[in-house]
Amino acid sequence: MVSLAPRIALNDGHSIPQIGLGTWPLDDEEVEKVIADATQIGYRHIDTAAKYGNETGVGAGIAASAVPRDELFVTTKLDGAYQGNDRAIAGLDASLDRLGLGYVDLLLIHWPLPGRDEYVSTFRTFARLLEEGKTRSIGVSNFKPAHLERLVGETGITPAVNQIELNPVVVRAEQRAANERFGIVTESWSPLAPGTDLLSDERLTALAEAHDRTPAQIVLRWHVQQGLVAIPKSRNSERLAHNLEVFDFTLSDAEMATLGEFSGGESAGVDSDVSGH
Repeated sequence: MVSLAPRIALNDGHSIPQIGLGTWPLDDEEVEKVIADATQIGYRHIDTAAKYGNETGVGAGIAASAVPRDELFVTTKLDGAYQGNDRAIAGLDASLDRLGLGYVDLLLIHWPLPGRDEYVSTFRTFARLLEEGKTRSIGVSNFKPAHLERLVGETGITPAVNQIELNPVVVRAEQRAANERFGIVTESWSPLAPGTDLLSDERLTALAEAHDRTPAQIVLRWHVQQGLVAIPKSRNSERLAHNLEVFDFTLSDAEMATLGEFSGGESAGVDSDVSGH
């Protein structure tokens, strides 16, 4: 099956599929099977990270799929161990070795870790890796507006993507506005708000019934209609398929406003090496 997700233009001339496959916290064995199922269904965007400990399984799943490499969009992230001058070089080489790939489509700084004060030098190293063809695009994850201001101001390079926790419960209005101001695509991790009662809320289930969709599909459509990229995760092949089936219906302005009622404020965020994401 061909990819069902449209692609969104990035500020560097490349593009990213709007729905992707999140792979945390799957281990190597689990993720290999999930990727085999997902690529058969139509997924072309796969998100992993060195910190997830599953890049080997991601690579095995990609190798086992029948999808040509140039049709896939693969993201990985480098965490605090690889921040600082040149450290990302060995970090990406190791990730590529585990993935069995010659390049990734998107390389992200996993967290800004402002206390270390190394994210600017790390991004300069990312720019060198971009020039060397080891990644097609470079970006960041969990960056707040002040981090972006400094990064762009000191390097002169604008990230293509900022991947942040974002869903109807945690809307991240300030971060999204900053991303838009810089021309950075916002990518949502935890797009379905796991750990909350969002998907069982009667307001959402009513919308799902009205559209003959699942609550998760309604939430993913909320992301899509705002021009966001979302990376939901699932081990279940039926849910994987449902998560791609969000491009053939539209939520009204009133329905989008209903989804806006779920905002519960900002999450504590992720600024340390100990976070799962």
